[in-house]
Amino acid sequence: MRRVIILGSTGSIGVQALEVIAANRDSFRIVGLAAGTQRAVMEAQAATFGVEHLAIGAAEAEQLVRTVDADVVLNGITGSVGLGPTLAVLESGTTLALANKESLIVGGELVTGIAAPGQIVPVDSEHSAIAQALRSGAAAEVRRLVLTASGGPFRGRSRESLRDVTPAEALAHPTWDMGLVVTTNSSTLVNKGLEVIEAHYLFDVPYDRIDVTVHPQSIVHSMVEFVDGSTIAQCSPPDMRLPISLGLDWPNRVAGVGVSLDWTTASSWTFEPLDDHAFPAVELAKRVGRAGGTYPAVFNAANEQAVHAFHAGAIGYLDILDTVEAVVDAHSPEESTATLDGVLEAERWARAEADRLLATAR
Repeated sequence: MRRVIILGSTGSIGVQALEVIAANRDSFRIVGLAAGTQRAVMEAQAATFGVEHLAIGAAEAEQLVRTVDADVVLNGITGSVGLGPTLAVLESGTTLALANKESLIVGGELVTGIAAPGQIVPVDSEHSAIAQALRSGAAAEVRRLVLTASGGPFRGRSRESLRDVTPAEALAHPTWDMGLVVTTNSSTLVNKGLEVIEAHYLFDVPYDRIDVTVHPQSIVHSMVEFVDGSTIAQCSPPDMRLPISLGLDWPNRVAGVGVSLDWTTASSWTFEPLDDHAFPAVELAKRVGRAGGTYPAVFNAANEQAVHAFHAGAIGYLDILDTVEAVVDAHSPEESTATLDGVLEAERWARAEADRLLATAR
């Protein structure tokens, strides 16, 4: 039986993880829960699962993972505040099921520098798909990684036609139900750019060997192309419980956690090239990723500020990426290698610089 700590237990990832565990109590036992602010909800979860060790906030979550013995910690915290708990889990030697993508976007070299081989198990559907596909060959046999993107609500539209997009339109995602920032990032393709950076750190593949293809049906979650020309894809109906279950019990599969594809009915899966002119976020993310250091932290922080300004009605849709690029171009890190203090300071600077630029645009 695997002992599990869930960080972010009241969020979407945490709640679905509890569903997986509730259906498989012979395989998992929850030994700790952490939430951001919803103490009452977390305490109700603890009562249901008989959990004694609880934490509120990132600082308490760090202490929790350092003092409670577990086999795996699921980090489902939202935002860069999840970096501290991620580092604490890795330092403890426990397996980290990582759903907090900001840990790698913001902390990249810090995280990979202390992680043992195989210690991080990705929970994002795209990276879980790649991890599964990579079991089909050796690292030296991998030619490229191919991340799939749904294309969001504006797939096929020109850049000019996006000028008057409203916040409500940006939140009308065709496949996934997510929070304000992530849903908006999916419409701008910033989310896919962040996933490219994450894939680079997780799988140690250069950026020129990481591609993105648009797949509106969201059935193929990502692919790995090998040197002999074969491509291995992981396919399933959109359901985060599948990658969550793999994160909790990697490399074992949890029976019955997801619904299989129906091969008795006709269906079509399509793939389209990414329009980098209308959606430049992926290419910008690759540039940021190649620069390394604190650049990804700046990219992420500036984007969050710009997204909130867009939803506040202060800027237009296209101004989101324009602002992010301007902040990235203005960044001049003192050191090429990120430190925790350097990352946090770069984030603070990026948010302030983005706010300054946004104020002049109003």
